[in-house]
Amino acid sequence: MAPITDEQVERVRALVAAIPAGSVSTYGDIAAAADLSSPRIVAWIMRTDSSDLPWHRVITASGRPAPHLATVQLERLRAEGVLAVDGRVPLRDVRHEF
Repeated sequence: MAPITDEQVERVRALVAAIPAGSVSTYGDIAAAADLSSPRIVAWIMRTDSSDLPWHRVITASGRPAPHLATVQLERLRAEGVLAVDGRVPLRDVRHEF
């Protein structure tokens, strides 16, 4: 993977910050909107530089949160009115369009 630039980090951060409460986006949606080659770049940025962002609104394309974050992530989403069914967020109902 090529080095991630500050500009790419800022684009991803701005997109995540723009996801409204009650909505979610996938790593792939954000990668496409930021013109990045892979959702993995978004995941890396989220892992390293997202503590001040609504990180809980970013999920996998399957609608499932990362296993190590699932409990906290689903609780935060539930507080915003996003209800998971069997641990999966219904993307067609709450997916944010950039």
